[in-house]
This record gives sequence, structure tokens and C-alpha cells, in this order.
Amino acid sequence: MTRQLENLRNIGIIAHIDAGKTTTTERILFYTGASHRMGNVDDGTTTTDFDPAESERGITIYSAAITCFWKENTINIIDTPGHVDFTAEVERSLRVLDGAVVIFSAVEGVEAQSETVWRQADHYAVPRICYINKMDRIGADFERTLKQMQSRLYAKPIPVTIPIGAGPPHNPDPFRGVIDLLSMKALFFDPDSRGENIREEEIPEDLQDQAELSRMELIETAAEFDDELMNAYLEGEAISNEQLIPALRKGTLKREIQITYAGSSLSYIGVQPILDGVNYFLPSPLDRPPVSGNNMHPKKPQIVERAPSTKEPFCGLVFKIVAEQHADLYFVRVYSGILKSGSRVLNPRTGKKELINQIWHIQADSKEKIETESIVAGEIAGVVGLKNSATGDTLCDQKKPIVLETITFPETVISMAVEPETNAERKKLDDILARLEKQDPTFHCITSEDTGQKIISGMGELHLEVIKDRIQRDFKLNVKVHKPRVSYRETITKTVTGTGEFHQTTPNGNREAAISIELTPLDSDKPVEYANKLKPDALPAELRKVLDESGSQLLGAVGYYGYPLMGLRLTVTGVKYSSGETDDIAINAALDRAFEHALSADNIVLLEPIMKLEVVCPDEFLGNIQADLQIRHASIFGQEQRGHLSAIQAEVPLANMFGYSTQVRSLSQGRASYSMSPLKYAPAPKSVLEKMLG
Repeated sequence: MTRQLENLRNIGIIAHIDAGKTTTTERILFYTGASHRMGNVDDGTTTTDFDPAESERGITIYSAAITCFWKENTINIIDTPGHVDFTAEVERSLRVLDGAVVIFSAVEGVEAQSETVWRQADHYAVPRICYINKMDRIGADFERTLKQMQSRLYAKPIPVTIPIGAGPPHNPDPFRGVIDLLSMKALFFDPDSRGENIREEEIPEDLQDQAELSRMELIETAAEFDDELMNAYLEGEAISNEQLIPALRKGTLKREIQITYAGSSLSYIGVQPILDGVNYFLPSPLDRPPVSGNNMHPKKPQIVERAPSTKEPFCGLVFKIVAEQHADLYFVRVYSGILKSGSRVLNPRTGKKELINQIWHIQADSKEKIETESIVAGEIAGVVGLKNSATGDTLCDQKKPIVLETITFPETVISMAVEPETNAERKKLDDILARLEKQDPTFHCITSEDTGQKIISGMGELHLEVIKDRIQRDFKLNVKVHKPRVSYRETITKTVTGTGEFHQTTPNGNREAAISIELTPLDSDKPVEYANKLKPDALPAELRKVLDESGSQLLGAVGYYGYPLMGLRLTVTGVKYSSGETDDIAINAALDRAFEHALSADNIVLLEPIMKLEVVCPDEFLGNIQADLQIRHASIFGQEQRGHLSAIQAEVPLANMFGYSTQVRSLSQGRASYSMSPLKYAPAPKSVLEKMLG
């Protein structure tokens, strides 16, 4: 068991869109024998981009899990999206992975979404190695990318392979191979065998000094993590790879360094050394600290740990749900113990027991599934049979409950109305939207009280477009959609109080209650919080429980103008009750009235989503793009040169950015690219509210 876990790697491949994640994954699957053909993103034939929407757009939308084998190790790979609209896929993947390979383009360097995924990996304390791809492109610069990683990500990249040349074949010194600083050999990858055959040669004479200097830097870095190695280095002894690799591994696991490789996946150069790096430097489940969580004891709650061992009680995390034709498939990462087919486990969030009908090892699109009787600590698999579990839920042993840290997702920023073509199909649409909402934590659906329409919300125009396509293609339901609109929020500007009273005479007697509350503004990016400041004896225990449940439900309430509230705390400060006359109905009604009383137009501010925007374009189009951003009320806060391209950083209201993808292509003759991610909510101009009330 220990040997099996030592040789297991659960890794993610993460990067900015178009850095080459999926192409790299295809090469890995081919070289490891997991795939007998090498797919192409442009042709829509890749293994991990299995969904028709991915093939059509040439981008990754859904994280895909696939298992392969390299030398003595088993590698579970999750290829994640780079587009910011699908950041939830990255978030939930990193939550359950042990290590990551971060890919950068040698031309564009560190891009906006590169920073986002790096921060996500930092948040979940994921050790990583790096790969600087596209070394065969015009403008490729290995050293510049390393410096950007240091300055923009505060990373410490340590090259283990360095490029031989740079740029396309017509360059005076084109990229044609890499120098391996561990073997101190030049590696050339045979294009006729699609890179499978590797030729080892002596390092070219003109690169010998650079290779020796880079090897020395590698040894000096490794010596920081191993005292014996440091002594050997200071005494001038020759350093072997047997000494070097464990020390570099130690630094990687501490997340103080990031081993870095050079290559071009499209040209089949430099991928196999990355696989060696995954084996050498990234953690097994045994290298990660035990997971911790609340033991859910009603009288003695405490934080408990679960080590990655079959001897521990079972616990795992649901991190992804996929709608299958007959039953939903739940992806589960097991952290401790054994999960057996046919067993019953506890979901502590719902308090309900769940039956594990089947367990499957999945290959990408789940068309290749291998049923198994059990999975053990450290493994990832698909489970069928769960009924009441959602993304981020813990599953655990019924007798040893534990709640692990869940997965947090960003607020939605855009919404649109969707309706079926006929009234007869409304129920079917409701069912479809409920399934999609269960799968995707950044997709939400509500019914408009004014029109009765379904309002769907997501992370961007592309996100909602993909949802619409899924409804029509996967569920065979034609729908009408309306123009996307911004998802506004509301908050309060100052502390206010409210009181609510409820009196009712019934044939069985009177009902009455009175509740006082206080609403306090918080940082606007925080959700609504609930607090109860009543003294322990102010209410009987059963009524206090009703009050707290009712208060918690108000956390999803809408404000004065009908938009969700955020950035405030609701505190119950007082209560009046009468024994025998105050029940749950009276408590709920009194609290609702107090809440309505506290909210008023003069204390509400409308918040709009502000996006962080990065536009990268050739210099000749810079003026056009800056002028257009000014019209959109963007605040430009940064600009830098990236080779022959300029990168503009700005903050801009989402409401002014609809249709921007078409406009930026028009302004740059199709040569500019941009990425946009949610940054914050900020007070909207008065004109927005006036137009809305209009």
C-alpha cells in the first residue's frame, strides 16, 4: 500500500488560455502509452477536450481526468481550462490535487490568467513545476519569461532543462532541442517519430559555459535544502544526481522553488523530461500533510486529522459532478481509508447517508470506464449512486464524521433570461437547469418574480453561451435566450436597525413574536453574515434554533431593488416571546418584517462588477485600443512591453464590456487578445440606477 502511494502522482496541468495545456497533455498521453494517437487542438481531435463545445472552440471548458503510467509511477492528470469563465474547474481541481505543472508561453510570458491560477495554487498550497512552452515561435524568450515569473508571481524558477536556440526554423539560431542539466547532455527529439525517439549528444561547444553555469546554480539551490550536499559543495566534491534530486524535491515540496523546463509541445520537443520531473519532484499523497476538519461532535467539536492511510476511517471530497445519461457521476478524491462499492457513507452537511452503487476509474470523457470494487487513500475515481451531495461536500465514515474544508467559488457577474419555445417544455427546462446548477458551482438559476422567466447567471458571456449550447445539444431542448445583463448586487452604507412584530389570532389561540435586528456594513466583497447576540436564556432552545435557521436563510435575500445583498452582517439584538403563543411561524414572520423594516432606499447602494482586463496587442494598434477603453470608462493602471507586443492592464465596469471580443478584433485586424476576470464589486454610477428605474 505504501509503495503504491509513493508511486502515485495526482497532478493538474494549469495555465493561461492558449499556453499549450491540452497539446502538452496529448503528448504526455502518447509518450506514456495511454493514447495510441496524438490528437490536435486545431482539428478538434484531442482526448481531454472531449465535449463538442470544446472541439468547436478549440479551448478546454471542463477539467478532464485521465490516468497514465511513466516508468514506475502512476500519474492521474487533470487538464484544466485556461479561460477565466471556467475558473471553477481550476479551483475545484487544485483543491484535490497534490501537485501541478504550470505552463507558460515563451512568447507572451506571464499572462493575466497565469497569475490567477498561480494564486489559486498558492491558496491550496500545491507544489508545482513549470514548463516554458512554444520556444519555437517568433519572439520566444526563455530568460524573459523566467524574469517575469520572478517579478509578477514572486516565484523562484530553477531551470533543469534550458533551450538550444529560440524561434522558428528560419531563425539564425532556431529552437531545436534542450540541454538536460541533470545528465549534462543535449537532447534532440526526432520529428519523424513525433518526438518519441530522443538522441543524446554532447552539449554544443558554444553553449558549454552557459550549461555549466546553469548546472552550478542548480547545485547551489539544491544545497540550501540539504546540509550534507552543502558541505560536499563547499569542499569542492563532485555532486551526483542521487544527491541533487532529493534536495531539489525537498525544495519543491516546501514550495520554495519551482523546477522549470523548456520545450515546444507542438513540435514534440522537451515533453518527456517533464514526465521525469513529475516523478522526481512532485509529491505523492504521502508527501502531503494530513487533511483536517471538524469532527461534528454535538458537545465536543474539535479539529481532527486524517492521514493518507487505509488504516484511518474513510473520508473523501466530492469535487466535480458530471451529468451522465442515466445517472450523475460524482468525482471523489479519497483522503483516508477505503471507499468500497456497495457501502453506505455519511454526508455530514446534509446529515444523510449515501449509497455507493458503483466506483469507476475514468478516462477523460468517461466513455472508457473501468469498474472497481474499492479505491484507497490518495486515489481519484468516479462514483455512481449519490443523491443528496454537491460539489465541495465531504463524504465520510458514518461512525467517524469529519467535515473537510469546502471549495469556495467566485460570485457570478452576468445573467440572462432563458425560456423554452413552448409552455409544455417548462418543466423539462426546470429539471435541466437544476441538473446544470448541481454540476457547476458558478452557474445559478432563479425565477423572476416579475416575468416568471428563468434567469441564469454565470462568470461571463462565453460561460452562458456554453450553458445554452448544452441545453440544446445535450438535453435536446430548444430555448430562447435574451440579451445578457450584468448581475448587480446591493449593500448598505451605514448601520441601521429594524424591528418586526407579528400578531395573529387563530381558532387555536394567539400567535405573537417581536424581533429587533441590526444591519452593519462590511467589506463589499464579503457575503452576508449572520450573528445572534441574544443571551442564552432569551429564547427556549427549540425557538432559538428556528430563529438561527431563519436568519441563515436570509443570507441569500435580495435588497430594496431586487438584487442579491452582499457586504453586510445581520445581527439579532432582541426578542420578545410569550410561552405558548410564540412558535416557528411567528418567529419567521417577525424576523422577515424586521429585515424589511431595516432596508430602505436611502441606505442602499447598488454595486456593479468591476473586471480586471488585460489586452495584448502589436504596438501599432495601441492608440486605437486605449481610445476605445476610455470610451468604456476603463481605468488603465499598467502597461508593459512583452517582446514586440504591448500589454495594457485596466479596471473596467462589466456593463461596458459586452461585445468587446468583436470590437477588439476589429480595432487590431484580429491581432489583439484579451482576458478579463472578476476583480471586485464597486458602487455603480447614479445613471445606472436611474436608467434601471427609468
